[in-house]
Amino acid sequence: MNEKVKGYLLGFIAAATYGMNPLFCLPLYADGVDPDSVLFFRYLFAIPILAVMLKVRGRNFKIQKREILPLAVLGGLIALSSLTLFLSYHYMAAGIASTILFVYPIMVALIMTIFFREKLTPQTLLCILLALSGIGLLYKNAEGDTLSLMGVLLVMASALSYAVYIVGANRPMFKNIATLKVTFYVLVFGFFLFLFRVDFGQSLHFVSKWYLWLNLFALGLFPTAISFLCTTQAIQYIGSTPTAILGAMEPVTAIFFGVLLFGEALTPRIVCGVVLIILAVTLVIAGGNLTAYLMRLRKLFPSLRHAKK
Repeated sequence: MNEKVKGYLLGFIAAATYGMNPLFCLPLYADGVDPDSVLFFRYLFAIPILAVMLKVRGRNFKIQKREILPLAVLGGLIALSSLTLFLSYHYMAAGIASTILFVYPIMVALIMTIFFREKLTPQTLLCILLALSGIGLLYKNAEGDTLSLMGVLLVMASALSYAVYIVGANRPMFKNIATLKVTFYVLVFGFFLFLFRVDFGQSLHFVSKWYLWLNLFALGLFPTAISFLCTTQAIQYIGSTPTAILGAMEPVTAIFFGVLLFGEALTPRIVCGVVLIILAVTLVIAGGNLTAYLMRLRKLFPSLRHAKK
């Protein structure tokens, strides 16, 4: 399996697992657990999981002094993105928040274009537009809820933080550090934000039902340890912008669980939205191969001018 295929596969896994956030988080909110406590336990469970992975892979925990600050910045960015997203669930439906969050691929593309002179190709722009159109079709406001300004601002802050994280994780210095180690320290540094916000444990809220601990563990495993690890590795294989666009699969995951577990209706509008997203992701994966194919196809049909000759 070549690196590009690995990158696309990892991007899929990262998006699908990150889309599980509401699935495990909302039952905890219903039990009265606040976002800071949820995120505290989410990171607390994820860090040992990654530590075990590091030991099993035979890697050490050593990092150089010059790597501490960049890793701390990445940790702060991902923690801020998690915090603002989870806070937004109190102001709007989780599905709507996930929909708005998907502006982050546009932010990634703009950052790469403006600051790193990456060419924004028509194909990339088309993929973003297709994915956004699909996300727009998945948005459903059947109850007539009005969007909260605070909720929108929180999700936009989450999207921007995540976009900067994706761009930052693609810097050359991190390619010299094992992906697993980068993810481990990103979560370690990010954990300090939530440790501070729960007053070092004094304002920590615990779940009242034993089985909800499984939700906390699942949050630490799927949308945290696995998703962040796969995201970081996908970025190193295929770059920031394609990885971000593959994130369109996140709301598709939410739709899948909604239909499968919660009996939500699979309407033609939702089907169209999913098709557009899959089309966008397919175009990302096709990449330069699609352009080459279209050029070969064009040669099969000479212009009328050449035909007359």
